[in-house]
Amino acid sequence: MAHSKFHKLFLDELKDIYWAEKSLVKALPKMKKGATSVELASAIDDHLEATKGHVARLEQAFELLGAKAAAKKCEAMAGLITEGEEVLADTEEDSMVRDAGIIICSQKIEHYEIAAYGSLRTFASKMGHDEVAALLEQTLKEEKEADSLLTEIAESSVNEEAVAE
Repeated sequence: MAHSKFHKLFLDELKDIYWAEKSLVKALPKMKKGATSVELASAIDDHLEATKGHVARLEQAFELLGAKAAAKKCEAMAGLITEGEEVLADTEEDSMVRDAGIIICSQKIEHYEIAAYGSLRTFASKMGHDEVAALLEQTLKEEKEADSLLTEIAESSVNEEAVAE
């Protein structure tokens, strides 16, 4: 099983999301700094800490699989991070419009991660890597919670204030 084409795909996709998570650790502080809403900045800060945990969990998954933790550039995440940087550059500071832009970019990232972790968890389960599947399930749950929190922040205040600007 360890040398099957399916297992190789699984490892390649783990390397991809590993790169993505490590890149987010660098990108999230910029998003936090650009946020106007204290609630959004706090949510980004909390997710930064969770993301560091996601990196550690992926390293644990690689170890359980007897593989070296290695990153492979995730073109999708690179593009999503660039989109976020463009929103920061193209919107005014101290603006709820900027916060609305940060939220949409953040939710695109969360949805990408939800898709990746959901698939990876299923792959791990299919191959009988139950401990790895449990680690991926835990991260999947956290990504879904982050997405829900972003929706709550957008709908409770940011979007209304952004429309009024």
